[in-house]
Amino acid sequence: MRTLGLIGGMSWESTALYYRLINQGVRDRLGPLRSGEMLLYSLDFGRIEACQREGRWDDAADILVEVAQRLRAAGAEGLVLCTNTMHKVAHRIEAAVPLPLLHIADPTGRAAVDAGARTVGLLATGYTMAETFYRERLERGFGLEVLVPPPAERDEVHRIIYEELCAGIVADDSRAIYRGVIASLCGRGAQSVILGCTEITLLVGNEDSPVPLLDTTALHAQAAVDFMLA
Repeated sequence: MRTLGLIGGMSWESTALYYRLINQGVRDRLGPLRSGEMLLYSLDFGRIEACQREGRWDDAADILVEVAQRLRAAGAEGLVLCTNTMHKVAHRIEAAVPLPLLHIADPTGRAAVDAGARTVGLLATGYTMAETFYRERLERGFGLEVLVPPPAERDEVHRIIYEELCAGIVADDSRAIYRGVIASLCGRGAQSVILGCTEITLLVGNEDSPVPLLDTTALHAQAAVDFMLA
């Protein structure tokens, strides 16, 4: 089994889910007493969130590169960045650390294609929805058309992530808002909707959507298990 390095804490709510899903995946494949060989570095998300909010992406990248280097020195053979948004700087980590980085958009794109979707909706942080780094990887790598909500809906999706889900708050009113945004994306032609923030799976599931939801946290964790056991 390969040893996996997890760059987590962004937020710890979803990092805890990664840890559980990866261990469950290893157990399901290898037996009831088996678990994953992992090194977890859990960051103080407040440092990263300040960099995001202030547009200091290079500073955030420097922090993540240092963590990746520490994980490599500790014996990691591959890396998982336990967040969608910070894949904006994934290229910086890949350039600085000679380890495989399992990009979260890749298993997501494959799952969309396998489901027969050609047009997908994207729910994520405001940064991920507004910028192109994530959508372009899906478009160029998997031939997908990616739809995002209009600005007012993006603001609400983003607010709920940072003010509620990252703080462990799961509210029915917010679930209703997400259901409405999902329905709007489906009305525009989305055949699947990507939960493109690792916290969103805490709030909504397939029962909240008329089309299949692609849970990036679960898909990324599955890709991690595949890598570890390859």
